[in-house]
Amino acid sequence: MMKSFVFFVLLLVLSFAVPTLALASPEQLDACKQKINSGWKFKLLDAAETDSGFQSVMLDDASWASVSLPHTAHVEPLVVNDQWQGICWYRKTIELPQEVVEKKLFVEFEGAMSQSRIWINGELVKERMGGYLPVVLDATEYFKPGEKNVVAVRLDNTDNPLTGPKPLKILDFNMYGGLYRNAWLTIKDKVYISHPVLAGKTAGGGVFITYPKVAADESIVKVKTHVINEDADKKVVEVVQSIYFEGKLVTERKSKPVEIASDGEAEFVEEIPVVSAKLWSPQSPSLYSMKTTVLVGGKLMDEQSERFGVREFEFKAHELYVNGKKTFLRGVNRHQEYPFVGYAFSDNAQYRDAKKIKEAGFNHIRLSHYPHSPAFMDACDELGLITLDAIMGWQYYLDDDRFRNYCYRSAIELIRRDRNRPSVLAWEVSLNESRMPVPFMEELHRITHAEYPGEKVYSSGWMNDVYDVFEQARQHRILHGYHENLAKPYFVSEYGDWEYYSNNAGLNQDKLDKTTRLEASSRQLREYGEKRLLKQAYNVQESHNDNLGTSAYGDAYWVMYDYNRGYHDEIESSGIMDIFRLPKFSYHFYQSQRETSAGAMVKIASYWTPESALDIKVYSNCDEVQLFLDDELVSSQKPDADKNCTHLGHPPFTFKIETFTSGTLKAVGLIAGTAVCEHAVKTPGKAAALKVWLDESGKMPTAGVNDTVFVYIAAVDENGTIVPDYSEAVAIQLNGDVTLLNVGEIKAEAGIATALVQIGDASDEISISASAIGLQNGKLIVELE
Repeated sequence: MMKSFVFFVLLLVLSFAVPTLALASPEQLDACKQKINSGWKFKLLDAAETDSGFQSVMLDDASWASVSLPHTAHVEPLVVNDQWQGICWYRKTIELPQEVVEKKLFVEFEGAMSQSRIWINGELVKERMGGYLPVVLDATEYFKPGEKNVVAVRLDNTDNPLTGPKPLKILDFNMYGGLYRNAWLTIKDKVYISHPVLAGKTAGGGVFITYPKVAADESIVKVKTHVINEDADKKVVEVVQSIYFEGKLVTERKSKPVEIASDGEAEFVEEIPVVSAKLWSPQSPSLYSMKTTVLVGGKLMDEQSERFGVREFEFKAHELYVNGKKTFLRGVNRHQEYPFVGYAFSDNAQYRDAKKIKEAGFNHIRLSHYPHSPAFMDACDELGLITLDAIMGWQYYLDDDRFRNYCYRSAIELIRRDRNRPSVLAWEVSLNESRMPVPFMEELHRITHAEYPGEKVYSSGWMNDVYDVFEQARQHRILHGYHENLAKPYFVSEYGDWEYYSNNAGLNQDKLDKTTRLEASSRQLREYGEKRLLKQAYNVQESHNDNLGTSAYGDAYWVMYDYNRGYHDEIESSGIMDIFRLPKFSYHFYQSQRETSAGAMVKIASYWTPESALDIKVYSNCDEVQLFLDDELVSSQKPDADKNCTHLGHPPFTFKIETFTSGTLKAVGLIAGTAVCEHAVKTPGKAAALKVWLDESGKMPTAGVNDTVFVYIAAVDENGTIVPDYSEAVAIQLNGDVTLLNVGEIKAEAGIATALVQIGDASDEISISASAIGLQNGKLIVELE
């Protein structure tokens, strides 16, 4: 059968070209689609060096570095204030068997920063501006079956006025270089399901899934499939749509036969009832799989699977309803940056980022300020995180048709990439904090509704014009005045940082000296200590409370993780976790706002040292908290609505202790009088040893996928308590197929040092050892998956 032949061809391709990769199961990926992440050669171009001929098949690239994707063009120091910008090259040889001569061949790069030129066998196939959306090639006429084929990619990540945003020297985030996401090779027959980007069809191409009816008893799933016939003869085509849930067939629909002429195309549209559909929501992110099969004369010609979730987002006045249930979106912003490697971190690491956001108590993410990785979007679908999906833009607009057309294309391709994702609430087709002319916004708004027609589809933007949803940052509301009579849904897109930091944000910062202002801001590194971390947490609580007094349907704190800024000498540190994904006290405030159905929690915001505040803050979502000091009850408290309480959650519990006594604080959370969780903090002694552990966050380290994993090394006393004032250097020794990615000295911050490692291809164990002067060594052995 054709299906067996497709698998056979792909196996041949992989055996010749990338022998370290394993064939993906058809349940996870299309039968004819495979990553081509390994076996690349890489060269960073020197400023004085010419790259003439680098695309040539005859070029000897043996001296180039051997790399796998995702890959960064330049490994950076922890604080990036002089980021590399320039030109780099990637080359890969793919040997294709003769049997693919009658096939369609496609290559896709999920992320190529940011101006790319791509050659196959010395022929220029594509030039592309923009680094956040996929670059897709129909490579059929350029590949040579039965021969070795050379793919060459030239990337330039220098400032570009035709794409924006502002130049790096004045940019508030970094745009790192390289092929920093996955690359794919797809093999199809001449009768095939199109790629939505290459098809160029408004609201079409590929497989497009919508939900005309969402109801508890019966929902309707509408699926539109675009099929192309590039065979020399006309073909009679049938399409089968099979819906699966948890691997079991739910329902199936077969189309009527349709004759498609040679070089012709057809759209197949089906509306499929799903009885008692399990609806997708943040509380229950139920995912279905739609397998679309293309048949000619009963023979399989193409097949692909799309995950989807049956759900409905609807605004009633200013309130959001998810599947008919009023829902408040407690959200956060995120930049897709890792230390040292920039954007080039693994799919597993993308999932770990999303997992932490969910566990923090959030149900929403604003994807600032560009399209994020498909792997991160996958995680949002799986975990139940509603997203605000954005095109790239920040404080920049160019009055030039080339710039406008780039933005229009970005909006089109973003929607075509992510339209089947249940997590996407609205499309931020807006240039953040950029003054945009109304006709420009109107065209982006029009594109949104043209590409995703129907009701309950929403564009959004930071200006209160044109768009369906208005995104207003809290600092703008404070500075410019609140819009009392908004006629559209309103979202607090950013809050909690700038209004406590800048002297022009509308609060009283202009009356404070700079030192006081910075100490009272939300930009606090973990090393700054308890007092300043508690101040950040208070700012978070105060500003979140203020948002709840507006008509906003949700908000998004700025920001989830600390990140680098292109123009600045310091890391932007308003994150509720640091750049290494270690939590600050404010992280636990947000955890305390989640429903107990998502997990009861209690957390003491203190290290309990002689320098600690005696007003002990405890974060919990329980209805009662007891605090003990050395097993003696200090007091028991229930939430006090008069103490800056959020009406949708819990305020911190505050316990007064008269004098400091070295010992153990223990908080116990109770629900209906029953203890359900506890947290203890013990006064730290002298650092005695190192403790080593990994950041798993739902994904164990995995070989063969360039997995990037944080390793944490804590200085602990003889009781195993982390010593928060330890800040010495730590040495790391690795054994096995694993690489250290840190640049410069590894030092502890607030008692914990962090190493970023990359897992290699060998499916074996690795060991990680840590040492420091005067401390017992720490060691961790990890069995790789």
